[in-house]
Amino acid sequence: MKVYLDSIGCRLNQSEIESIAGRFRTAGHEILAEPHHADVAVVNTCAVTNAAVSDSRAAIRQIARAGVAQIVSTGCWATLNHEEACALPNVVRVVPNNQKNQLVADFLNLPDEIYNLEPLAREPLPGLHHRTRAFIKVQDGCDNHCTFCVTTIARGGSLSRSEPAIIQDIKAALSGGAREIVLTGVHLGSWGYDINSRLRNLIRMILQETDAPRIRLSSLEPWDLDEDFLALWEDRRLMPHLHLPLQSGCRSTLKRMARKTGPKAFRNLVYSARQIIPEVAITTDIIAGFPGEKESEFDESLDFVREMNFAGGHVFTYSLRPGTAAARMHGQISTGIKKQRGERLRQVLDESAQTYRSQFVGREVQALWESVSKFGDSGWQVEGCSGNNLRISACSPTPRWNELDDVIVMASEGKILRGVIRNSG
Repeated sequence: MKVYLDSIGCRLNQSEIESIAGRFRTAGHEILAEPHHADVAVVNTCAVTNAAVSDSRAAIRQIARAGVAQIVSTGCWATLNHEEACALPNVVRVVPNNQKNQLVADFLNLPDEIYNLEPLAREPLPGLHHRTRAFIKVQDGCDNHCTFCVTTIARGGSLSRSEPAIIQDIKAALSGGAREIVLTGVHLGSWGYDINSRLRNLIRMILQETDAPRIRLSSLEPWDLDEDFLALWEDRRLMPHLHLPLQSGCRSTLKRMARKTGPKAFRNLVYSARQIIPEVAITTDIIAGFPGEKESEFDESLDFVREMNFAGGHVFTYSLRPGTAAARMHGQISTGIKKQRGERLRQVLDESAQTYRSQFVGREVQALWESVSKFGDSGWQVEGCSGNNLRISACSPTPRWNELDDVIVMASEGKILRGVIRNSG
């Protein structure tokens, strides 16, 4: 059987869709790069924003138009909107998040023993999902109750995967050629709370028991980190990049969000990280136009974002998500004001990101090449990611997809650093 897979949203969704691909392959089925000749498609949906919901529905409709007769919808949006997902064209099954691990066995009517088989070496998903980095799910769910977030409703409480299962997945990814491992979860920093351990213990185990050349952590809530945790970065295989969601730089807004941090604690964490991890890239997420956000509160948030001098980040205009506490709050902000505030935040983040990138011009960084295209008679155009999450582009006499190279940065052009591969011949 020929299978097409698609994923919308976060790295956790990407990790899950790669696991689903592995299970189909273990059962002897082929994964396609395009949906047009597929017998079945699986779509891992997202509900974090209105835009993600729209993208999820659009992906299913597009796959149906491509002629796929059987579509399985799963993920957060499908979990929260079962009937609506069932009503979309060619959807034959909707699998909620808490049954996702059984999706392949149930669809193929296979015994659960399929999951006890030795996993095949990881193969990157073909087509648009062809990635050099392997996203490894270590945790699911969340015990926090941020008032804007629908993910806890869709995924339930925090649940840690076992250390042996994680190590097995990482070794399978490495044997399949992955050069970078990215640990992912809904609340990654809570890994281990339910099994009497902590994330730092898992990271130490991964460093000791695998030879992964690069290890990266996805989003980490700021209250999960301290100086002892940051000391792990003495091992250079941990990439110098921390994504720390701030959501707002205003103390009163953070309280309405039910975030377990404030500007002072966040500031101290950022200063500690920059002292302990040389040239660390600190990126963030910010919400513009949270309910009740006064102009003075927005200004306070904007000033704090400017002070933090982030290496980049994402700005989201607040999306009302049914079932969340924020959806019931008074003082909902108009769309126009939310967009205006979002643009001002993006401008500040873009300026600080450019400042961060510019300091590497004339210096050497290491890049993992993630895309390759023919570049006339001069060779190949390669683009990839540095350890501190900078986009790097260079010319190469050979196609170097999934290779690690030292690159001398020559210029900063927009969001890309242009460089020359050292000793490229």
